[in-house]
Order: sequence, then structure tokens, then C-alpha cells
Amino acid sequence: MFFLPPRKILLSPSSKSSRIIAMGSKNFLLQKSPAAPATYACLQSLHDSSNSSPRTLLFDSYSRKCSRLFAIPKQLQLNYQRANRYSYTPYSAMPIPRPISDVNVETLEKQFVDEKKLMMLKQKLQEIGIDGSSCKPGQYNGLVCPSHRVNIKLKNLFTVTQNGMSLGFVKAGRQMRNAFRFVSLKMAVQQCGPAFALNVGGRALPAFAGVNSTYSAMSKTKIKQPKRTITEESLGLESLCSELLAYFAERMISGETLRRNAVMQKRTGDQIAIAFTYQRNGELVSCKYRDITKKFWQEANTEKVFYGLDDIKEASDVIIVEGEMDKLAMEEAGFKNCVSVPDGAPPKVSAKELPTEEKDTKYQYLWNCKEYTEKASRIILATDGDPPGQALAEELARRLGRERCWRIKWPKKNDTEYFKDANEVLMYMGPDALKEVIENAELYPIKGLFNFRDYFDEIDDYYNQSLGFELGVSTGWRALNELYNVVPGELTIVTGVPNSGKSEWIDALLCNLNHSVGWKFALCSMENQVREHGRKLLEKHIKKPFFDVRYGEHVERMSTEELERGKKWLSDSFSLIRCENDSLPSIRWVLELAKIAVMRHGVSGLVIDPYNELDHQRPPNQTETEYVSQMLTQVKRFAQHHSCHVWFVAHPRQLHNWIGGPPNMYDISGSAHFINKCDNGIVIHRNRDPDAGPMDLVQVCVRKVRNKVIGTIGDAYLSYNRVTGEYGDIDVTGLLSKRKRGP
Repeated sequence: MFFLPPRKILLSPSSKSSRIIAMGSKNFLLQKSPAAPATYACLQSLHDSSNSSPRTLLFDSYSRKCSRLFAIPKQLQLNYQRANRYSYTPYSAMPIPRPISDVNVETLEKQFVDEKKLMMLKQKLQEIGIDGSSCKPGQYNGLVCPSHRVNIKLKNLFTVTQNGMSLGFVKAGRQMRNAFRFVSLKMAVQQCGPAFALNVGGRALPAFAGVNSTYSAMSKTKIKQPKRTITEESLGLESLCSELLAYFAERMISGETLRRNAVMQKRTGDQIAIAFTYQRNGELVSCKYRDITKKFWQEANTEKVFYGLDDIKEASDVIIVEGEMDKLAMEEAGFKNCVSVPDGAPPKVSAKELPTEEKDTKYQYLWNCKEYTEKASRIILATDGDPPGQALAEELARRLGRERCWRIKWPKKNDTEYFKDANEVLMYMGPDALKEVIENAELYPIKGLFNFRDYFDEIDDYYNQSLGFELGVSTGWRALNELYNVVPGELTIVTGVPNSGKSEWIDALLCNLNHSVGWKFALCSMENQVREHGRKLLEKHIKKPFFDVRYGEHVERMSTEELERGKKWLSDSFSLIRCENDSLPSIRWVLELAKIAVMRHGVSGLVIDPYNELDHQRPPNQTETEYVSQMLTQVKRFAQHHSCHVWFVAHPRQLHNWIGGPPNMYDISGSAHFINKCDNGIVIHRNRDPDAGPMDLVQVCVRKVRNKVIGTIGDAYLSYNRVTGEYGDIDVTGLLSKRKRGP
């Protein structure tokens, strides 16, 4: 940008306007002084027509609102031009004013611009085929890259392009101060290369710091270097010397295998390096070197391909190893359909999504050899057994397709270590052992897809009953032993009409399980206050009433010592899941805390009582049936993954024309999924008819048992002790016969 020096005032004596037109540096114009008030800090583009040859004086404007400082002729029209692939439209809505003939303007070029340097710049641009005279100040200038035919749209004082590079004058910030005397040019790369500064008249023009420009956001495309054409002669390769042949012999690699794979050597001074030649269709395309210290390097600007690529040209089975030595070892075991990756293994599996072919630079050799690998129906990944080798196998499987990949397991070296790679197995165990490793390759694991073979150990433990609870844990009541037993990892839905004793029965069951096998439990009971729930559990555990009041029936109350022992039992055996505010807990929140209880306290059972006390907000487009199905799936997954039995209490809906019998599982309010998705379904029903039997009679109706090993459908009868809240077995033979004779 060209500027007049500070404090240079320009007046128009013949102008009809009394306004002052000021030009100068931005710092000067923004100063609040009588000569240049800040409100007039505006620059415009003026033209000097006083000479025979018109010259353009170049300035910039800070705000279109300042256009009132200039008289705009009515006859001025907007110009739109398109010629010679150049096109532009005005930068702002206001037109550029015509030249003011009577303005007293000093020669700008002589004072502030070295015309010789400017001519040198124009000449340099013309030499590369760019004519900058078409670009006008304050306009958008669209130019076409001669090499790429790409339109580049720039707004600057002066813009040109060549080979995808856009050049333009830019405004300098305050830090430039008096640097305006020199032509300022900034280059930004659009297509063809990095940013740089142009020398004008031998003076370097660096890019400005702190300049706000759209060029900083331009993409920087890495330039692809052309691939070199190499030969054995150009690389100075030669046949292996006797020392290297002996080295390979120690590693069980024969001379015939070395000659077939064109393994050579290269001398660098007094050093000799092994040269592994990479070939495609019999032609040398790359070369990798290994010195005596196991340092590797490759020829630059050569094609990345598999080592031994020609050996898998028509192969349906392909073996991929991690190093050239392992490829040679596989050939000694009889497998020529083997290739090696050229770049080794990554330290770990990438957590990012699989990149596109253009951006997958680390594994570009896979894409370069796609025509070879896509024909293979089975790909055996025989990478190293260390963590980087396993990471490489996973990265290869991600790109090649896990569905056609297989993996191998290296044999044990001793009690604690395994062999690392193919060459190590060949050296210590021989070619037959290496061949057996490949022949015993197994399918590469796919997340969510398994084989029964993966669970044989668990099936053996189940058969031998070594896990402890394969047949379930007894409820503690003889009447239920044939109907219902508790197995870790299952979901039991418990229902019944109100005041039938559902929660009391579950509490009694938990006490029995704790006494018999020592299980611990997490309780999410929203209907009980903590003190009331604690009283009920203590009465069942100590078998004495908590108070000596009406329900105690003259039974001795538990003592203070028994209370203290009972409190310790409560603390050791139960964890409470409760909301500390008025909000309702969601099922996700409950299961997350239950997971913590499993990990921290080792609980084996979870009670959620009841369903209707949970927060059941669901999306507007989701039905209650869909929500219940999704919720129960979450509960079952929790139970299975954490080997924790879950008891879920759900109330039945309002029963019309109820005659006093136990409800059905399909009567549960909300959805039939409660019985469809549970492992076990139980209805608790208390007798309310004196003619039907004792009033303390409780009927346990087992309505669903998914696993026949632990029970079956049927009814059991228990007696309820109202004083202590215990449930006990009774002889129901006479009762059942009475019922048959009754109604």
C-alpha cells in the first residue's frame, strides 16, 4: 500500500465543497488534531489527470461511510469487465470517483516510490507471463492460474497468479511504521508450494506479522515428488559377499532363497549394508538397507510396495509379516506366497477413524498393492508378537477387511515367554514348526462375532460346576427349591397387587441369601424410608421385633447389644442407592451407581423397587412399550456383564372386576415386555379370604423360568410372621385338599 508521509495535507482550492480531504499514514489520520480529526480518517482512490499520460494514485478506504467526503459525479457508472480470463466487480457499493482535475498533487512516485524498483517488479511479473496492469485498486480481481486453470479470487491492491501462487499487496499494521516507502508484497500459496517473499531490486520483502489476511487460511498441499527410476547399477548394488552369506546361514536362510529374492549388498566406504530389493513385475522400484547395527533406511522418492510383491500376484492365500527376514524365513518353511511390510509397526493402534486413501500416508503401500491383495480370499497376519506387532496386525485388518483375515499364535519359548517372529521360530524350532504355526492360524477376531471355541473354558467350568452357582442358590425355603433358585446375572420381575408383601418377601429372600452364601446387595427402594427399611431388615435378621408395641404381640424386643450387632451387619451387607434431592432417579443413574457398588463393595444382587418411582422421560416419538423394552435391555446387560442378580418390582395396572386371585404377569402396568424380557417372573399374593385358608398364607407364583436348570413354573406357599417379617415353610397338603373340596 502506498502512503503519503505523515502530516501531508491535500486541499482542493477549486472544489465547491468546503470539506477537507486528508491523506497520510493511518497513525497520522487517526490522531485527534485540528488538522486531521479522527472522524475524517478516510482514504480514497484518486486519479491525477494533470499530465498527458494518466497516472493512478493508489490508496485504501477504511469505511464506506466516509464516502461523503467526496463529491461523486452523477454520470459515473459501475463498470463490469471480462476479458482475457480476467474478471472483476467493484469492492464496495460506492463507485470509484473520477479524477479531480484541479487537485494540487505532488508527484507520488518521486517522493515515495522508487519507480525503478517498481519497473523491475513489473518486468519480473511479465517474464512469468503475468500482466498486472489489468488489476485495479479496491476491486475483486479474478485470475486464472496458467498451470492449473484454477480461478483464484482475491481482494487487494494488486493481485497476480502464477503456477497456483497468488501475489498481492497487503495493508501493513502499525508495527510497520515507516516501512511504507518500500513496495510491500506478500505471497501465499494456493496450489503449488510454500509461502515465500520476493526480492524486489535485490531487497528481500518478508511477510508481515500480525496482518489480518485471508491468505493465512489457504490450504497447503504437499508437493508430491516424482518417483525415481532406479536400477541395480545406479544404486551400486552387488552380490552378497561370503560374510553376509554366512550371516544369513546362521539365521537358517539359504543362498537359493537369497538369490530368488534378489537380496544384495551395497558398499559405503568401508561399511557393507544388506540391500533388500523391492520389485514390481520384475522391475526394481525401491530398495531398503540394513547395516550391521540393525539400522534401516530406504531409497528416497521411490514407490512404497510390499517386499516380495511379485510372489502374491495370483495367490488366493497371502501371508503378511513384519520384516524382510521373516519373509525369507517363511520361504524356508515352504511359503512363497508371503510379503513383508516396508515400514515396520506402529507403537499402538490409532484411535482415529480410518483415513481416506489419499491421507493414509503411513500405509500407502497397501493402496499401491491393492490390485494384488483384493484377489486374496484369506490373508494371514503373521506380525511380531510384541505390542507394536499386534498393533500393526490390527491396522492391517482394519484396511484389508477383518472378515478375510486370520492370525497366528507364536509358540512358547519357555514358561513365561513366546517366540517373537517367524525367523526366531525357524532358528530355534525349525521349518516344520514354523509351517505348523501357519497351518494352525485362526480367524481374526471381529468385535461382536464369536465362535463356541472361544468359550470352551467357560463351558468346561459350567460342566464341572467349578464356578459355584451353576445350579443356582437356594432361596432358603424348601417349597421353592424345585421352582426357583437364584443365579447370578439374571433378571427377576416381581409383581403383585398392592399390600401383598412383594417388598417384604424380597427382603426376606436377601436375608436368606446373605446368611447362606454371604451375598451383599445394593438397594434402590424409593417407597421405604431408610429407617423403616433398616427396621424391617433387622427384624428378619435378629428374629425379634424392633419395638415392643402392638404388632409385637408380647414378644421380647431386640436388645441394644443386638441392635448394635445388627447395625454392623446392615453396614457390611447392604449399599443404598438414593436421590438426595427431590428429583426422580433414572434407570441409567441407578445402574451406574450399582456398577460402582459391584466394583467397590462386591455386591451380588440389586433391588429396584418399584418401577413407577423411576424417572421415565422418553422422546416424544417413542412409545411406552418401546421405552420399557429398551430399559429392560439395559438392566439385563448390567446383570450379565457384572454377574449381578437384579430383582425389579413392578406394580400391576388397575384391575377391573378383580375377585381376589393373584394377578397375571401380563397385568403389569406399562408393557408386556416385563414378562417377555425377564429371566424369571414371580407373583406374590397374600390370602385375604378366611375361608380359603390362614390369613398369614402367602402364595408365591412362579410364572416364568427361562433356565430349566434352576426351576420351573409352579406355586409355592409360605407363612408370614407379622411380628418379625419372616417367611417360613408350612405343610400345605391338607390345605390344598381342602381347597379342592371347597368351592
